[in-house]
Amino acid sequence: MSTPLSTLPSLPAGAPSLAEILIHTGAVDWRPKSLPGLFEKMLWRDEATGASMALIKFEKGCSIPSPHMHASNQFMFCLSGKYEYTRTGVTLVPGAFYCNPKGNVHGPTLAHEETVVLEIYDGPHYPQKPDWYTDERDAH
Repeated sequence: MSTPLSTLPSLPAGAPSLAEILIHTGAVDWRPKSLPGLFEKMLWRDEATGASMALIKFEKGCSIPSPHMHASNQFMFCLSGKYEYTRTGVTLVPGAFYCNPKGNVHGPTLAHEETVVLEIYDGPHYPQKPDWYTDERDAH
């Protein structure tokens, strides 16, 4: 039995309106990024804050080539594959959750096999566009 909408509590003053989102990710094409072997399916993005959720696919052998940091907290949940932060040996495998705090220098990385992660940022991705991207969209 469902609760009638009229009896649900209202949102607090100033809270953003909530809208349901349903994306059948299998029906969405992977968008290639300007780093060869890297693809995304953007699931949600807040243009005001830069926060986002996306599926990211790394082809086998794809690498983020140099150490870098993010302008917000980065969270990744590995759905498939094997993805390593080669400087530290931290390796994501299916079921692994990775949290990288804002400003922490990390990388380079290497995908040992095709890898798919759910990647979440709670704000903008980079303080400035990394040099491995040629398309500004790829840094957001």
